[in-house]
Amino acid sequence: MSKPEHQELLVKCISQNLEVQVTSVFAPIIQTIASAIEVATDNNQTSAYWLSNLALLRCLLQRRFTSATIPCKSMIGLACVLSLKGYMGGRVVLSSLSRQREVEAKYPALLFKQQLTALLEKMYGMIRDNLKKEISPLLELCIKAQRKKFPQQALTAYWQSIVERLSSYLILMKANIVPPFLVSKIYIQIFSFINVELFNRHKDFCIIKLCSLLLRRECCSFSNGEYVKAGLDELKQWCIEATDEYVGSAWDELRHIREAVSFLVIRKKQEKTLEELTREICPVLSIAQLYRISTMYWDDKYVSYTHDHGVSSDVLKKMRRVMDLTVTEESNNIFGRSFLLEDDSSIPFTVEDISKSMQELDVNDFELPQLIHENAGFSFLLTRGEGSPL
Repeated sequence: MSKPEHQELLVKCISQNLEVQVTSVFAPIIQTIASAIEVATDNNQTSAYWLSNLALLRCLLQRRFTSATIPCKSMIGLACVLSLKGYMGGRVVLSSLSRQREVEAKYPALLFKQQLTALLEKMYGMIRDNLKKEISPLLELCIKAQRKKFPQQALTAYWQSIVERLSSYLILMKANIVPPFLVSKIYIQIFSFINVELFNRHKDFCIIKLCSLLLRRECCSFSNGEYVKAGLDELKQWCIEATDEYVGSAWDELRHIREAVSFLVIRKKQEKTLEELTREICPVLSIAQLYRISTMYWDDKYVSYTHDHGVSSDVLKKMRRVMDLTVTEESNNIFGRSFLLEDDSSIPFTVEDISKSMQELDVNDFELPQLIHENAGFSFLLTRGEGSPL
């Protein structure tokens, strides 16, 4: 389990080097952390451990010193960190640090801070992407299961498997004391990924072929809408049990697929006006998306396939007018980007965001290892009080 003692040790050691122009202290620290991270690509336990430690360490340093703008040439120094197959920023409000005098950090310390930021974002991205990799094939099974008409018990099992993956990662991050703010950001992006995958799933063959749950005619049915709705209910219940502290607004990220499903399962679609569809049932969906689903829909449960009922022809005409369907390449291409959603894999936070989200702590409340107390060479680490190095 992650403990603040490690960060306290590091912060106290490096605090003496914040104001020097040249130092060899920072490079070994970064190299050691980077080496540990490099071998942890598929080890979520190690990834969660380092995400927690890097977040707290980075935030401790944030309050320890002020900094001038780092020279542009320093970005060359960051290349070694950012090239670790990585991603990319981080910040804790610690009461003891807020009372310390702020020092102006020199170039080595500024570079060290930015390298920690890069490593923090790399670990965040690794955990998020590993969870995506585990969920993606399960979403594929959910789609295939419905199209193959598997028994209801089997259909539910696939959704429950997704919930189990979500829960296992949550347990792991809690055990490693990953800040709830970062945990919630991960789940918000994961649910956004689920939303995109279900709404417009892609498959890579020699060319890209659309294989969407709701943009294929065999999937745009009443019964399929009920099936997906049952799966979404499983995800909603999980969000409630996980609490807002750890999942944030993740449920809201499913709004596109939720609205599409709501459209599929409503009765008497032919009686709905365009205003009702766009303002009450599907306010988030674009007209192009709504038009596509409307024209693909068929009722396989209450009406035979040859006599299916969807929205009225009048409503479809109004949709076409709104889209201004003049003969253009985009409007005639059913795979046009206007119908599709895009997954956002950017880093959705800053060091400032993390710092503001964390409760106040006092670094001096944490007891250093006994070895430190017994070795006179570490006496400088035991200094406490106002104005002390830390």
